[in-house]
Amino acid sequence: MGGVIELFLVMLLIATAAFAPLGYFIYKYTQKNGRPFGETEPHGDSPSYVNELAEAAIHFIKNKLAK
Repeated sequence: MGGVIELFLVMLLIATAAFAPLGYFIYKYTQKNGRPFGETEPHGDSPSYVNELAEAAIHFIKNKLAK
């Protein structure tokens, strides 16, 4: 009988670890009226260093291929 209780506790720990991110997301989602990550741009119009770097790399490659 001790093995069954031990197995139950181990499975309970595994289930808790597996579903903890889901519970955290639900908690954050209900905390700010449906905005779990704060104010975000829906269209991605905000300037980004990564986007500018990618555009510069694409422009550079296009110029090298055109020559």
